[in-house]
Amino acid sequence: MQRQSVIRILVPVLVLGFGSAAYAQPYMPDKPWSVDFGIGWDNTISGNINSGGIGTLNNQAVVILKNSYSDVYGTGLHLRFGGGFEFRENSELRVTFTYQSLSADVTRLGDLGVANLYGQFDDYQSFGMDVGYRHYLPLTQKIRGYGEATLGLAFIDEIDVLLSAPQINFTGNATDFYDKTAAFTLGGNVGVMFPVAKQVDVFTQLGLRYVTGLSQPDNLIGTGLDNINDKSARWALPFSVGLSVKF
Repeated sequence: MQRQSVIRILVPVLVLGFGSAAYAQPYMPDKPWSVDFGIGWDNTISGNINSGGIGTLNNQAVVILKNSYSDVYGTGLHLRFGGGFEFRENSELRVTFTYQSLSADVTRLGDLGVANLYGQFDDYQSFGMDVGYRHYLPLTQKIRGYGEATLGLAFIDEIDVLLSAPQINFTGNATDFYDKTAAFTLGGNVGVMFPVAKQVDVFTQLGLRYVTGLSQPDNLIGTGLDNINDKSARWALPFSVGLSVKF
C-alpha cells in the first residue's frame, strides 16, 4: 500500500518535472535565420519641411509660407534589406537597413518684396538602420500574417534650396537649409507572407514611421527666419513588397 501511494505521488511529479525540463529547452527551429530584400514607396502623411515666417532676404522684406513635405516631395522610392533570427516560435528579432530617395518639385515659398519667391529643394535622401521585434500569426496552413515594432537611426543628407524670384530677376545661391542629420526613427509594420518556393517567401507590408527633426544651420540667424525649420519631424506611410529567404 505504501509502495502504491509512493508511485501515485511520484508519477505526477515526474510528469511535471519532464514537462518543465522540456519547456526549458531552448527553441531551435530547423532554419532560424532569414534575409529579406524589398522595394516600395514612401508616402509622407504629415510634417513640414519649413514653417512660415516674416523677415529679410537680400535686403528686402520676405514672407515665407508653410510647406509640408507632401507639398515639396512626391511619393518616393525606398529599398530595404535585412535579416532576422527566430528565437521563439513565431517570434523574431530583426535588423533592417533602408535607403530612401524623394524627388523635390519647384515650390512657391512665399514673397520677396513685390515678387513671388520660389525654391528648388535638393532630393530628400536617407539611409537608416532599424532594430525590432516581429511576431507571426498563422492565417492558413501556408499564409502567415505578422506585426512588428522598430526603433532606429536614419542618416539624412544635407538639403540645400535654390531660391528664385523671376519678377525682380533674383536668383539666390543654393542655401544650406538643413545640415546632414542623424535622426531617430520609430515605426511599426503589418504584413502578409506566403511561400513561393522551398525556403523562399514573398511578403507585402504596410507601415507607419516617425522620423525626428532635421538639423538646422545657422545661416538664418538675424534674418527673422530663424524658426522656419524648427519643426521638421515627419510621419510617413511606407509600403513595400519583397522576398524572404530562410536558412
